[in-house]
Amino acid sequence: MRIVIIGQAAFGEKTLRALTEMGEEVVGVYTPPDIPGRVDPLKELAVQSGIPTFQPEGMRAPEVYNEYIKLKPDLNVMAFVTSIIPENILNCPKLGTIQYHPSLLPKHRGGSAINWAIINGETKTGVTIFWPDKGIDAGPILLQKEVEISPDDTVGSLYFGKLFPLGIEALVESVELVKKGTAPRIAQDESHATYERLCTEKDAVIDWLQPVNKVYNLIRG
Repeated sequence: MRIVIIGQAAFGEKTLRALTEMGEEVVGVYTPPDIPGRVDPLKELAVQSGIPTFQPEGMRAPEVYNEYIKLKPDLNVMAFVTSIIPENILNCPKLGTIQYHPSLLPKHRGGSAINWAIINGETKTGVTIFWPDKGIDAGPILLQKEVEISPDDTVGSLYFGKLFPLGIEALVESVELVKKGTAPRIAQDESHATYERLCTEKDAVIDWLQPVNKVYNLIRG
């Protein structure tokens, strides 16, 4: 399949590596503009591999779409995307677009899904591969995998130790299902949907009058 990867950072880089190792043809990579003093691992691997790499300020500009359609993708794979991707790009490939999210959707939509699962004291979470639409982390579910949140997990240990490697595994499995034509589209149950704002410094202020378990969960999250 002709695949375009939209993503960034180590997760995007591992996704690109995994897809090329399984023999897929990655025809383009979209990643955010460079941050001075930092090298994005996804961009670095794409350039080293001779894959056309694009870094637009945003994905909504007409020139971005005009450039994108020249790649003639069969499938978009969104691996760690923090910006809104327009519908014309989501819907362009004949096989559609799949996206990774670090929660069991429809719970914990939004950009701080891992933080809030821990802060809320939950004991399980997981990864979801879904078919994104114009909503925030909305669209039919393709595949989900569950993990335990241990009492001592932090955002770092939960993501890098569990949700990161499981996410790569789930994306690879999902691409295989798409390729075989057996990838499901399971509607998200909106009655169980939750959405939390981005976790910021103001959310990390400790109220020492709260029960000790709430303070502990806040620190971990």
